[in-house]
Amino acid sequence: MAISSFNRNRALQWWPWLLVLAVLLFSACIRLRLLDVPLERDEGEYAYAGQLILHGIPPYELAYNMKLPGTYLAYALGMAAFGQTIAGVHLTLLVANSFTIIFVFLLGRKLFGNLAGVVACAAYAVMALSSAVAGLAAHANHFVVLLAVPGILLLKAGETGNRKTLFASGLLLGLAFLMKQQGICFGFFGVVFLSWMAARRRELLTRRFAGRLLTFGAGLALPFGLTCLVLAMVGVFGRFWFWTMVYAAAYETAIPIKTGLHDYLGEHLRDTRDLSIGFWFLVLAGLLAAFWQRSLRKPMGFVLAFWLFSFLGTAAGFYFRAHYFILLLPAFALLVGLSVVALQSAWRPKHLAGVVRSLPVIAFGLALSWMIYYQAQPFFQWSPAQVCRNFYTQNPFVEAVAAAQLLRDHSAPDARVAVFGSEPEIYFYANRRSATGYIYTYALMEVQPHALDMQRDMAREIETNQPQFLVLVPYYLSWLLKTGSKFYIDDWFTQYSREHYDKVGAVGFDSNGKLTSLWSDTANLPPVPLPEHITLYRRKS
Repeated sequence: MAISSFNRNRALQWWPWLLVLAVLLFSACIRLRLLDVPLERDEGEYAYAGQLILHGIPPYELAYNMKLPGTYLAYALGMAAFGQTIAGVHLTLLVANSFTIIFVFLLGRKLFGNLAGVVACAAYAVMALSSAVAGLAAHANHFVVLLAVPGILLLKAGETGNRKTLFASGLLLGLAFLMKQQGICFGFFGVVFLSWMAARRRELLTRRFAGRLLTFGAGLALPFGLTCLVLAMVGVFGRFWFWTMVYAAAYETAIPIKTGLHDYLGEHLRDTRDLSIGFWFLVLAGLLAAFWQRSLRKPMGFVLAFWLFSFLGTAAGFYFRAHYFILLLPAFALLVGLSVVALQSAWRPKHLAGVVRSLPVIAFGLALSWMIYYQAQPFFQWSPAQVCRNFYTQNPFVEAVAAAQLLRDHSAPDARVAVFGSEPEIYFYANRRSATGYIYTYALMEVQPHALDMQRDMAREIETNQPQFLVLVPYYLSWLLKTGSKFYIDDWFTQYSREHYDKVGAVGFDSNGKLTSLWSDTANLPPVPLPEHITLYRRKS
């Protein structure tokens, strides 16, 4: 009898972790099945920069971009473990996402108990897989939340005053910022939370609060400070500062607020309404229930503030791109967990206690099942190539794999390449170094004060390095031409390629949807029978 009771108690103790394990396995099975989905261009940027790091080349030397270098290093570490391949990149994401799922559970459990933690981690896992947030791609925001969630967990644990815990929290949130600038929203949340707690205790103007805030701030600033020091030592600080601060400021102020809120945010909400409507209804009902329960008001306020600062991260520049909303998922998942617990506690008639307590869990199960069913095709049926083609229509991500293979087959490992278009994944696949640091052409087409200088600089770098191959990617989504774009680089490329290069290869989908690769070793390529294609040029002897 005693042994039976002991086993039952142990099972009750471990049930949350068993469910977390089931969530991890479900998420991992889907990600493993889709391990070979071709990289999209942001992944290509991170993978190429990570590849260069593994070859001993610092960020911003051969690849320019406005993002901070944390994700480059994360990719480098992942590819060192799993290989410099598409699968290696997505295995890195799988590991990062699995840890985030666990951290969401731990934070939910600390705030609202085991049930809320399990619900939150399950909600997060499924939402993080969704095409609504480009969840299958290893975007920087996955690595931001990987560090931000445990940072918030330690922040909550350190509210009693433990300075070591506060420093560790600040350090994690500082690393989240290093993954991508939007991660700073979580650092701001930490400062506001500590200030609010001090105000409630009437300690706002005390030495004790100043010490705690300085401790947290020191951890928050340390990763960025060390990064600046290291990049200065390797000689790329000036370029790093221009791209991540000067140009980034111009980029973030290019979109009018009205356009961002009405067009971009409105479009995202319309596109995701059917997918997430079950969770939204559950959260709205749960917040009403929690408001009337004194024991839940304080942690509810914490999560709502967490959600608000997460939303501010998605609003950077008012672009509201799909993958920005990954930043919002942990806080939203915690609201789902809170809602289940709040609805369970709101009304419990004695004669129906068991039935009523099960209804919120059933409602969550239905909402979660709907989200999985809604995405059943990409989760369980489509091939990796189909997922890429269906999610990224009119983007040449599948074609980029074949184009890079042609470069690998017809060039030496030390050959230099210049890609005209925003497809840095070609450099990564081909494992060939770029002849120019302008791995994106978006910035060159934007109506911003540095655009024309960037175009001239790109042309100058290519003329200096004389790459063996030029790769022209004329797809609209690889350039995003705008009213007012400068066209110096287009005119320059036409003349430069005609004088110094032969057209030798092409990759594209034919009218029947079949991927076709063409190559000519002896002379210029004949007319290409492909409606839209990547063209390869080889330098004349």
